[in-house]
Parts: sequence; C-alpha cells; structure tokens
Amino acid sequence: MKEKTALEKLRILLPHWIEHSHSHQHEFKKWAETARNEGKEDVATCIEKALSALSEADKALEVGIASLGGKIDDGHGHHHHHH
Repeated sequence: MKEKTALEKLRILLPHWIEHSHSHQHEFKKWAETARNEGKEDVATCIEKALSALSEADKALEVGIASLGGKIDDGHGHHHHHH
C-alpha cells in the first residue's frame, strides 16, 4: 500500500477536525444555556464567544478542504471524542 502524501493526509484531517469541533460546539451550547439558567450571563456570553470562534475556524478549515480538492475517505470511518 502506498504511503499517503502530506496533502492527502490533510484532506482527511481537516474534515475530522471540523467534525471534532462540531461535537465541542454542541457541548458549548449546552453549557452556555446552563450558565445562563444559573444566572451567570457573563459566563454564558464568554462561552458563546468561544462558540462563534469555533464556527469561524470551521469555515476557514472548509475553505482549506475545498482548496485541496475536497475531502477524501480515509477508510477508517468516523470516530468521536467524548470529553
């Protein structure tokens, strides 16, 4: 089997990073709501700012994927990290 080039690896890694980011975004939304329900509007706002930054990072990574010609399947399926 041929070794993957660095660019082929990036075409696998970038979508994985976006998927990983999405799982964190779900958690951020949940905890921002929790903070707000506990009367910590300032904390909720901080979490929401971080959520917005993650969303912008995802957009930048998507541009990178497009520049590389789109994502490729690594043959390993998807896996999730739970924190």
